[in-house]
Amino acid sequence: MTGFTVVDDHFSLDGRPVRLLSGAMHYFRVHEAQWGHRLSMLRALGLNCVETYVPWNLHEPSPGVFRDVGALGRFLDAVHDQGLLAIVRPGPYICAEWENGGLPSWVTGRFGRRVRTRDAGYTAAVERWFGELLGQVVRRQVSAGGPVVMVQVENEYGSYGSDLVHLRELAGLLRRSGVDVPLFTSDGPEDHMLSGGSVPGLPATANFGSGAREAFGVLRRHRPQGPLMCAEFWCGWFEHWGAEPVARDPAETAGALREVLECGASVNVYMAHGGTNFAGWAGANRAGPLQDGPLAATVTSYDYDAPVDEYGRATPKFWALREVLAGYADGPLPEPPPEPVGLGRAVRVALAEGAPLPAVLEALGDPEGGPYGVPPTFEDLGVDRGVVRYEVEVPGPRRPYPLGVRGLRDRAVVYVDGVRAGVLTEEDHTLAEPVAGPARVELWVQSLGRVNYGPRLGEPKGVTGGVLHERQYLHGVRARALRLDAFGEPGAVDGRVPFGDVRETGPTGLFRGFFDLAGVAGTDHAGLELPGWACGFVWVNGFCLGRYRSVGPQRTLYVPGPVLREGVNEVWVLELEEAGAPFAELGPGAPVRTGAPGVGAG
Repeated sequence: MTGFTVVDDHFSLDGRPVRLLSGAMHYFRVHEAQWGHRLSMLRALGLNCVETYVPWNLHEPSPGVFRDVGALGRFLDAVHDQGLLAIVRPGPYICAEWENGGLPSWVTGRFGRRVRTRDAGYTAAVERWFGELLGQVVRRQVSAGGPVVMVQVENEYGSYGSDLVHLRELAGLLRRSGVDVPLFTSDGPEDHMLSGGSVPGLPATANFGSGAREAFGVLRRHRPQGPLMCAEFWCGWFEHWGAEPVARDPAETAGALREVLECGASVNVYMAHGGTNFAGWAGANRAGPLQDGPLAATVTSYDYDAPVDEYGRATPKFWALREVLAGYADGPLPEPPPEPVGLGRAVRVALAEGAPLPAVLEALGDPEGGPYGVPPTFEDLGVDRGVVRYEVEVPGPRRPYPLGVRGLRDRAVVYVDGVRAGVLTEEDHTLAEPVAGPARVELWVQSLGRVNYGPRLGEPKGVTGGVLHERQYLHGVRARALRLDAFGEPGAVDGRVPFGDVRETGPTGLFRGFFDLAGVAGTDHAGLELPGWACGFVWVNGFCLGRYRSVGPQRTLYVPGPVLREGVNEVWVLELEEAGAPFAELGPGAPVRTGAPGVGAG
């Protein structure tokens, strides 16, 4: 066996030329019990390879504390069982529209703008993480009889920086850790990105959604020799809260893919199956051409208008791309597996119990800290996802003055002497009504997702400046965090949260309901909606589906079938702004996308 190598202008597997027809599917965005079905859908699409990122922050939530790193290995085993090859993109930065681009908030909080550089402290943290992770990859390389054929160095580095010393350090670390398959880089097809992000001696690839001949022409200026590959062929796009839905025409997408393959290139369809940003892990972008404008938070769904939709179903785009890919297959394509079955009936779940948000904080929150001279950020408090209550006193007596928050990230529900006074944002950061002193001010601040791309990567969350009364900073701030992970601890809610009648709960808090199901065996998915509810998170049987928001465009949250139970099931809703009518709607899920033209990539 010769393994997987680069030979002149093509890839070679066991001495035979091979074209990689890959598709992106991220193990952390798909319930593990559904990996097999979704991978078989990718085989039926005409792919011979699967690509996945690895999110560092998911697996090392605090320094030296690791969580289920073996999930990557189990996924690669499932890939191998399907007869597919694998490309692994371990970062440490991944972008991926994922919280903080995959970097742990404790890393960006500690190293700030030194992340993604040759900084010795950052490099040491990466080395410790890779030491824990890379065994999952090394043991599953083609040279060891596994599926892994390539490993990426960093990710789209030329869109961020030009520290080639750092990239060489990462490549060396991968090699010293036992990675012997080809390493590669991927960047946008622009001169400054390729010159900043590629490493001499390693294959460079380009990411784009259309215009393959032009893009590969730019790549050839930087790599006159070597295989051509589009490491991210953007077949759709992601969506932001409060923005219009995104769709890309299937026929136009298929034509763009055909152009890639006519160039003799390998390809990775991004995404082939997008899945879901469960548990509040969706990231955010900054608007504008330089990604330095207002925050645009990514929705919970990562459907991506992909050929295999969030619910595991073939879309019109699936059949359009399959027709193109079939012309490059070694033989007839397998038929898709049976279409996954949604919940058989609609269920209205009465949310009859509730606990006010302060009571939930008292039951599940961190110990209160302070008083601080200035408000601590989420990073100061060691909080990745959740909500922080800041409390501060307005001295008095004094006349009414404007009260605002400098450096607010991202939303704050404000109470003055226990009475709700408004919702503040980064752009609208001053209360409409002035505040007189003395007064007690509470700010319940939530992050909508950390920036995952561009120069604002790693910016802190919470109150990053200060609370101002007129032009005067208010000091002596107390802070207490309610972490999202606290709800996942065994027995966290039962017996600890003081649930009572929902009619006495108020507009924010934790709401609970129960419902019965029969005959759920074989159910692949359901969809959950909260009509009239403003902003928060939902759990079904302790599994966090993710964030909901009333601003759309997403209305239905994906529920993996494996989390449903025969008999009694339980729903929790953590509402942070304004509860709606006390019920949730559970049904078979969202309709299949029609593939109508829209605001796609490319």
